[in-house]
Amino acid sequence: MELFQIKNLTFTYAGEKNPALKDINMTIEKGSFTVICGKTGCGKTTLLKMLKNELRPHGKLEGEILYNGVSFIDIDKNKSVKEIGFVFQNPNNQIVADKVWNELAFGLENLGVPTMQIRQKIAEMASFFNIEDLFRRNTSNLSGGEKQLLNLASVMVMQPKVLLLDEPTAQLDPISRDNFLRLLQKINDELGTTIILVEHHLEDVLILADKIIVMGMNNIFSQDTVKKTCQIIKENYNNFPLISNFPTSVQLYSAVDCEGECPLNVRQGKRFVESNFTNKIKSLESRKQILSSEKMISLKNVAFRYRKNDADIIDDLSLDIYRGEILAVVGSNGAGKSTLLHLIAGNLKPYQGKIIIDGKDVNKYKNNELYRDNLVLLPQNPDDLFVFDTVREELMEMKNNNSNQDEDFAIRLDEVSQDLKLEELYNKHPFDLSGGQKQKLALAKILLLNPKIILLDEPTKGIDGMFKIHLAGIIKKLQTKGITIVLVTHDIEFSAMICDECALLFDNSIINKAIRDEFFLNNSFYTTAANRITRDMYDNIITVDDAISIIRKNQVL
Repeated sequence: MELFQIKNLTFTYAGEKNPALKDINMTIEKGSFTVICGKTGCGKTTLLKMLKNELRPHGKLEGEILYNGVSFIDIDKNKSVKEIGFVFQNPNNQIVADKVWNELAFGLENLGVPTMQIRQKIAEMASFFNIEDLFRRNTSNLSGGEKQLLNLASVMVMQPKVLLLDEPTAQLDPISRDNFLRLLQKINDELGTTIILVEHHLEDVLILADKIIVMGMNNIFSQDTVKKTCQIIKENYNNFPLISNFPTSVQLYSAVDCEGECPLNVRQGKRFVESNFTNKIKSLESRKQILSSEKMISLKNVAFRYRKNDADIIDDLSLDIYRGEILAVVGSNGAGKSTLLHLIAGNLKPYQGKIIIDGKDVNKYKNNELYRDNLVLLPQNPDDLFVFDTVREELMEMKNNNSNQDEDFAIRLDEVSQDLKLEELYNKHPFDLSGGQKQKLALAKILLLNPKIILLDEPTKGIDGMFKIHLAGIIKKLQTKGITIVLVTHDIEFSAMICDECALLFDNSIINKAIRDEFFLNNSFYTTAANRITRDMYDNIITVDDAISIIRKNQVL
């Protein structure tokens, strides 16, 4: 039975000439699990918000949206609020109460549900989500994973018939992401809730879905079952858009000459490789790594807490980072990764230890000397960098902070805008951009400062797989100029693609820092899907490209 029916939908934002969505035709079956993917800025979030009256943006709407056969615009407001739940990408954007129990009760109270019923529903949902131990805590003290879990629970306590999710795992560590996706599967299987999930990173997601919708720029490129979509990918491997968004197992299946069912996750991928390929050639040639001996960043026994009586966020942490090195720092939500970056950037002051930047104590830099042609930080929330009404103005602002001559800045601006594909966005308001487009604009602003050290906080959040590959190329190009890059990220696949070394932050300190191969080959969860799929057959496989290369060498013709 069709729950949503969208017919010839075209939508244009107020003040825009080109439609954000054009001629959209799609159906969503009741009780189904549908995944929507597409390039950054293609209209995925806009399409999702079309299915929630309270979030629908202003603009010109043509076509028709039916919900249970009734025009969506005519649906009673309370019915829309209660039956259609929405979970945002950023956990902080959804929480409104100071206590967890208040947050769980908020929606029900606004609907006028009697107190005893509210207590009963909250108790049931807290048990279902296993968050009883969070019940009395302040929402501000929760980790990112706990906040997103609370957001999901506070929506589900309303007992919606439809759950809309906009990249809900973008800011979660690998283990929190896995737990969140398992909960979505449980909600779909055990409650029969219809789920529509917008997601860039499809690893561990595709196995849950009944249907996948692949969007082009403002339209639908394909919509079909997962099985049929995977067959389309294999038949069009070299030309299929977004191939890099799909699970490693799907990419391996599509890249080689092999029949049979397409594997959708690591377990199926391992069986596929072991059943179809030999391991006469066990390993690839090891990547040579030569790091500079010149320290650009050095932390010695650093400790930090936000308030005097709080527990330490960083405790006795020592870390050396070298000129031209790309270091990825991984760890769970709330481990202190962003705090570490802000300590290096001088935004926070440790109560113990020293931080040396380019041979000088960070406290001895005066009058913005630390930041001028020296060190820059891309924050986790790119909105923090935006103060003007257009993308062009945001970029031109950097001219005032740049020591280069006007002509040099113009050349640099053109180069950065082309690299990050920002030219077509020049006249847009920064807050009207998609999440991924905001990331690109924020990155462009910091690159225009000609830094020697770049600190990146979740740089791949909200961007598609194709642009991740492009971004990796940009970062590698910066490295050839001797620029030192430190990124904290939950994106393990991207880390493995670009880093020289990787460090794990746990228990308030760095417990493991190792060269890329040593780090990823010795982990179970903080490693790539390619490594998990191939480790029983081959020795040193980390990236998708590694895996494709080794199985092609071992293909039985």
